[in-house]
Amino acid sequence: MMASRGYDMTPTMYSPDGRIYQVEYAMETVKRGTLALGISTKEGVIMAVEEKPRALQTKNITQKIFQVDFHIGIAAAGYIPDARVQVDGARFFSQGNKMTYDESVEVATVAKHLADQAHQFTQYGGVRPNGVAMIIAGVDQKGESIYITDPSGTYVQYSAIAIGSDSDEVNGFLEKYYSKDMSLDDAASLAIAAINLKAEEKEGVNHVKMAKITTESKVFEKVSETDLQNYSQNSSKFSKE
Repeated sequence: MMASRGYDMTPTMYSPDGRIYQVEYAMETVKRGTLALGISTKEGVIMAVEEKPRALQTKNITQKIFQVDFHIGIAAAGYIPDARVQVDGARFFSQGNKMTYDESVEVATVAKHLADQAHQFTQYGGVRPNGVAMIIAGVDQKGESIYITDPSGTYVQYSAIAIGSDSDEVNGFLEKYYSKDMSLDDAASLAIAAINLKAEEKEGVNHVKMAKITTESKVFEKVSETDLQNYSQNSSKFSKE
């Protein structure tokens, strides 16, 4: 890697070879975060994250999956305090859209808004890019969709995607086993198998948090530990070969 030579002092400065080091540092923060993934099916969407709870930490509370609106959720990887601020902005934007247009905001519109906000922090001195990437998943008038945003302000739609530590290998795993016709239950099992691919703890579901939005209800709901156990038992059919 070329030495920064002072070109990393501000996100408004390009290096001679056309790089913005502050953005690259933020991207590296995402890569060091624990895994988060999203999977879209015809029956709805799944968001899942790897969390490593401490012994006395309260169960059934996730720090990395957020509800934005009734029909939209976010899973984050990287510097989670940055994610909380962006999620609050997304909630405000979503409710403002409802009050202005009297209809639920589209998932793509929220993704673009978050990407625009992230991009703002690459254009001004005295700030730093957000060190978090987010998966925005939901079911709206156009159906099921999943987008990711990153610190540069990019947003891209996917059918299934993983972000965070070892995401390249996990994305290869998803490419192998994902099918557009799979059920939501199979998608949940695939998500657990994908997390366990590189997780330190491969038994049980204490290290997995999950939420889903079904096409029928269009309502964000957390997946219970009992359901996670059932999905985990079925995840063995997605084996690394």
